[in-house]
Parts: sequence; structure tokens; C-alpha cells
Amino acid sequence: MAKHYEALQRAEAERRRKTVGEPAVVAPTEWDTTPARAPVRKSGVLRRIFSFGEKATGTNETANEINKRRITILQPESVASEQFRTLRGRIDSLATQQTLKTVAVVSANSDEGKSMASINLAVVTSMSVGKKVLLVDCDLRRPTLHTSLGVEPVVGLGEVLSGDAQLKEAIVKVDNVNMDVLLVRSRPSNPSELLASDAMREVIEGVAGLYDQVILDTPACLGLPDAKIISEFSDGVVLVVRAAVTPKQDVETVLEILDQRRILGLLLNGVEPGPSSSGPY
Repeated sequence: MAKHYEALQRAEAERRRKTVGEPAVVAPTEWDTTPARAPVRKSGVLRRIFSFGEKATGTNETANEINKRRITILQPESVASEQFRTLRGRIDSLATQQTLKTVAVVSANSDEGKSMASINLAVVTSMSVGKKVLLVDCDLRRPTLHTSLGVEPVVGLGEVLSGDAQLKEAIVKVDNVNMDVLLVRSRPSNPSELLASDAMREVIEGVAGLYDQVILDTPACLGLPDAKIISEFSDGVVLVVRAAVTPKQDVETVLEILDQRRILGLLLNGVEPGPSSSGPY
């Protein structure tokens, strides 16, 4: 349990540093930056869904860095876009065996490519003929999807959960993309409580009845209860890991925190293109 405590301690220190400028001071520990592998599942799901070479951008993002998050919109025929189509295909295949209307995209820590994966998976899924897709920003603390997609919501998820707005008021369409989004406008003082509420469960159940596919972009898993809460409301979970950055023990901790029966597989991000890393596994 000691390594799990250290992982949570690091994540909490990093979260505080990013939100209030507090230095990330943690107890000395050995960081294992070996690219992690997801566990083999009896159902035959592969260890790694696919690799992608998007790099960490940090908090002060440039226009170019934001564009990387929506590469499937800007460059739909690119190699990266084909990788996300492969991911879509894997999820569609699994959906023939189990209900997968709502898929949560999670990561151990921030800046590991989770929101990038959520956006691009939602976009390529929306390209499927006759498929209605909704992308939901479930990060009530550090929302990013509105910036990446260039959409400024009038009301958002927080207002819906607190009863100040109706769900239909908060769902908007993205320009030039056959996809709807439910974004975050204001940051409530009680995000975990709102996400764990019956109202959140009702929102997810409601949109699952309206859309063919719902992608849930969650906050980082370690140090906060939010991602676990959302994952419990979802049909499946995709775990994003950044190669040579995400400590192996952090991945192990996430796998213990989440219900492994819901984990569909692992997306390995930050891999340089090459013969052994440019395609799906």
C-alpha cells in the first residue's frame, strides 16, 4: 500500500501546484518511468489499444498545441486520425459483446493526453454513418474541452447538476462536426458531490437514451474521487498512459481504484512513430 500512498501523494501535490501555484513537494521515492502495460483480460482484449505520438503541452497552451487535440477535425485523413478510427473499431467490436453506450476516458495524472483522446475518439465516432455522438466534459475543476473545440457554453454541466438549467439547454453542437457536446461553464465549489449525485446519474442515463455513443472526459484519477465516480456510471473505461512519463505504480494504483470489469484497454500516448509503434496492437 505504500507505493499507492506515494502515487496519491504525488498526484495531490501536482494538482495543488497547478490550481493554486503551490510547489509540488512530495516524499522522496523512486519513479519508474517504464512505459506501463495494461493487464491481459480473459475476454481477449489486447494489452494496448493503440499508440499515438502527441506530446505533453503543459498549462500554457499555444494554438498549435490546442490544434493537436482536434487533429481528427483538422486532418481527418492523417495517420493519427486513422489510429483513432482503429480505436473506434475496437470499441465497436467489443460493443457487440456488451453494452458500451457510455465510455469514460481516464488517466492517472493530468497532461497525459486524456482530453486529446476523448475529443478525437468522439470526432471519429461521429463520422460513422447515422451515429449520434455526445462528448461530455466531466472535469468541473479544470475544464479544457471548450477551449479545444472553440465553443463557449451559455450553461454547462455544473448548472444542470445544481438544478439551475435543463439538460437540453446545455447541449450544443460543434461547428463543422456531426457531434454534440456538454461542456463546463462555471466551476462549482462542490464538484465531487455534484458528480456523485443522483442528478449526474440521471444525466448519463438520459443522454445514453438520446445518443448512440457518449464519451465522458474525466479529471485525472489520482488524488481525486471524480474519475472513479464517473467510471461507475459508465459502461466502459479507456485508460490513457503517457509513455516514459506515467509511473508504472500510478497505473497500478488506477487499476486498483477502478472497477477492472469496466476497463476496455489502454491507450499508450506519446510514442514516437516507428515500425513497432505507429500502428495498433
